[in-house]
Amino acid sequence: MIFFYNIFVNALILGMRIFALFDEKTKKGIKGRDESLSIIKSSFSKSDKVIWMHAASLGEYEQGLPVLEKLKKSFPEHKILVTFFSPSGYENVIKKNHPADAVCYLPFDKKAIVKEFVGNLNIELFFTVKYDYWYNLLRELKNRNIRTYVISALFYDRQVYFKSYGKWFVKQLRKNIDWFFHQTVSSCSLAKSIGLDNSSIAGDTRFDRVRQLRIQANTIENIEDFIDHKKTIVFGSSWEAEEKILAHIARENPYIKLIIAPHDLKRVPRLKQNFPDAVLYSEIYKNLSFPAKEAQILIIDSIGLLSKLYSYAGIAVVGGGFHNAGLHNILEAATFGVPVIFGNHYKKNPEADELIDRNGGRSFDDEVSATTFILSLLHDDKLRHEMSGNAERFVNEKPNSSELILKHIQRDFNIN
Repeated sequence: MIFFYNIFVNALILGMRIFALFDEKTKKGIKGRDESLSIIKSSFSKSDKVIWMHAASLGEYEQGLPVLEKLKKSFPEHKILVTFFSPSGYENVIKKNHPADAVCYLPFDKKAIVKEFVGNLNIELFFTVKYDYWYNLLRELKNRNIRTYVISALFYDRQVYFKSYGKWFVKQLRKNIDWFFHQTVSSCSLAKSIGLDNSSIAGDTRFDRVRQLRIQANTIENIEDFIDHKKTIVFGSSWEAEEKILAHIARENPYIKLIIAPHDLKRVPRLKQNFPDAVLYSEIYKNLSFPAKEAQILIIDSIGLLSKLYSYAGIAVVGGGFHNAGLHNILEAATFGVPVIFGNHYKKNPEADELIDRNGGRSFDDEVSATTFILSLLHDDKLRHEMSGNAERFVNEKPNSSELILKHIQRDFNIN
């Protein structure tokens, strides 16, 4: 089976290199991987003890960050490496403050490439977030007796591991991973059903992350001037469907303030075209003389503001759920005690079902039904306040997952 896996990896590399000729994002990923080895050589010596976190993309990075921060405090003499598979994760994190000594792309999972990469590091602890498994890498780590973990693991029954042809993959996970920290009871049960008994339930570390958001400085320049004490709906990580909802609400209720942060800043020109009377955040940023309060719609044309924006919301509409792209992070809104509205494409987001069950959020099949509910919610103060409280309690009552994970790892390393 390893023969066929390596064929798949080679085909993936070839496909990415061809696609990079036409796609700038993929091109960045290819170029970044070519630089990864030189980055670690310049950042670490062979004597540096290294903790390595791998995240597929930005969402997984945010999920792993609470654990990484605790490990950095618990292992202060260690250096930190963070790797990404996706350019969207790498490009966002490299521009921010982060706890790592080096950030780079994960090398392609070819045996010789992985062996050289790992051989230039003195790794003592590796963890990957959720489910980004690369088998030549995991095998190389195991050969070097490096402790390897999966945090916020999420198994679901449609994965390859639960198919007849998935036994080889399960065998690799059983051999090469020391421990799985699962998000849910269901995930842990599924893992144990295929022999992955090195598993426990720790919960979802994203809850730890979003609870931290409340205590940061959430003020944004001139947003309050735009809002002008009016009810506000924040559309976070929006796609076309959420833009349609916004357009309908703007027509039906001109007294509501609407803030939209698209999932991709490339959509900003289209948004400005569709909503010509809207203002851009770059226009009001530190510009007290700009007549922001006269506008109904604010388009966010800067990155890194969304989690703070939710602190200003009376209702949040989170994007991706009406598309196969997948639902974006609803917990960033829920943590501020905001009713969360989203589409029903969220099979890989178990927290969405829980939030709905707690009546802190609602999902809808289409934009029309979502719009109808939002318009009614604007006039139903009792239900809106009830949903707000439910959303906040939903986040508050989750366990401190990163602390549970840290204690387990400290036991493995005989740290009291």
